[in-house]
Amino acid sequence: MKNFFGALCFSVANADKKQLIWFGALIVLVLALDILHHRWRYNDRKLKIWKEFCPVPLLLTTVHYFICVAGAPHFLRNYTPMYLIAVLALLPMICAEMDTGYKVTLTCTSVLTVIFAMIFLATLNNEHNFIRKSYTGSFHALVKEMDRSYVLKEWKDIDFYALEDKYMPMVEQAEKEQDPAMFADAVSMFCSELHDGHVMVQTDYDENKYSSVFKLNDYGLAIIQLDSGEYIAVCTEPEVNDLGIYTGTVITKWDGVPVSEAVNNVPDWGTSVKANADRFAPLYLSTMGGETVEVSFLDERGAEQTVTLAAFEDEREHTIGEFRSAFLKEPESMGELYNSNFKTRMLDGSCGYMVLSAETTGSMIRDEMAFYTGRSKQTKEMFRRKLRDLKDRGMEYLVIDMRNNMGGNADISYGLCELLTDEDMYAVGLGMRKNGKYVRLAEHRIHGDGEFSDLKVVVLTNSECISAGDSMAYCLSKLPNVTLAGMTDPNGSAQMTGGGCLLSDGVVGVAYPISLTLDENNEPYIDPRADRVSRDPVEERIPLDYDAAMKIFQHGEDYELDWAVRYLEGSDY
Repeated sequence: MKNFFGALCFSVANADKKQLIWFGALIVLVLALDILHHRWRYNDRKLKIWKEFCPVPLLLTTVHYFICVAGAPHFLRNYTPMYLIAVLALLPMICAEMDTGYKVTLTCTSVLTVIFAMIFLATLNNEHNFIRKSYTGSFHALVKEMDRSYVLKEWKDIDFYALEDKYMPMVEQAEKEQDPAMFADAVSMFCSELHDGHVMVQTDYDENKYSSVFKLNDYGLAIIQLDSGEYIAVCTEPEVNDLGIYTGTVITKWDGVPVSEAVNNVPDWGTSVKANADRFAPLYLSTMGGETVEVSFLDERGAEQTVTLAAFEDEREHTIGEFRSAFLKEPESMGELYNSNFKTRMLDGSCGYMVLSAETTGSMIRDEMAFYTGRSKQTKEMFRRKLRDLKDRGMEYLVIDMRNNMGGNADISYGLCELLTDEDMYAVGLGMRKNGKYVRLAEHRIHGDGEFSDLKVVVLTNSECISAGDSMAYCLSKLPNVTLAGMTDPNGSAQMTGGGCLLSDGVVGVAYPISLTLDENNEPYIDPRADRVSRDPVEERIPLDYDAAMKIFQHGEDYELDWAVRYLEGSDY
């Protein structure tokens, strides 16, 4: 019960206080109607007045809708439980004159009201509708709200009003020219400076009519840096092959600038961990330019050649997709990633394999209960069955694949940690930010089971392992029999989302974390500070040399998975 009340306090503490006032007013009205009926039920005149009062809760929520939701229909999901309570308040009116009928109706509606109230409090986000404001007005409102509620303001040393001064001229220009793309770019640049993978910007405007500075061109190749420092072309298309550039060709200059210097001019995409941003900077460089770019490379004789590449007119960004599919092993859809969750198989006669792509059971109720209790017995037993099955099939080692883990609720998967250790350990704390300080409200722990504590494990991760996945990877890495490995560090974003602002005309929407998770030292969990140094780094950095690049991009091999198996079996790669 301690965990439950702590988690409930956490949910309420991080909720939008204005919405709690609206909700409180609704509950007061509903209770007042019940009290008035009890007092007036035998007075026909007063009972008639009581019936006239019954629609007042619905009227209140109608006003709330036009103030907080109108123009932003996806906000409706946050307030549906509250609106249902207002509708329920009408039902007793039907049986107002019948003692038994009223009591039965009141009992049913009361139970449903309590259920809807708990759902509302447990799932309430902190979202704000600035759709009716101008570009400048909505941008200022965003700055003001994020300065108040963004949970890592002090941790990342962010001065929101200094950033507003930096980007407001661009917003003003966008407003003057009525250019939604420029407005969206200004907001995106503003958010990128937070370097938080949980800060997400969505845009909605006619991309055929307006052009963004973040537009990615496709010139038929991607660039990646090897551990040796060389930059090579990968995912090359036939058009560039005809000009002498192939997968593995060393690229020396981009538009006349040495690649080692040009990568410094790549726009800031807001990546949390600097090392991850550096890894992908060459990829984004390969999308920068006009209708044509000059590319210099070393031919088969080692001589430098320069050719002109034209951007594909269909704006397909096909090369980037190929790169992410090969390097990050991204699936074609989120559904494919979700459907692979918890799948297991044997890789060879001794190495087992488990996919952990999301921390969810697929049931919102079960996931919420796991959050409020701090554990999920159901998934723990599911992990136990799967590991026992692999053991029966000869498993001596295990690879847990957490690449591209989309997050969820880490409590769902902590049971796996419990099976891999015989110790009790701290998992995560739930807290609140108060006057720039951090207060812990609840603590979730891992209680070691130890059944598989002697199993040697490699956890594969990458920069797309985010949120609860980041948290789970970190917990696993603390176990002595587990090694966290990858070519990139996890995303570095573990605070809980829930904040959101929809700006002028719905052109831009910004989502960001407002709920605090804490480590053992009562500091924000996992997220890096302003230095952008990973606080959840891989323990074994999988090497990326020329041969590895060829296996990944030329032959389509899962090099990281092969490396993990050889590492577990003690073989050199």
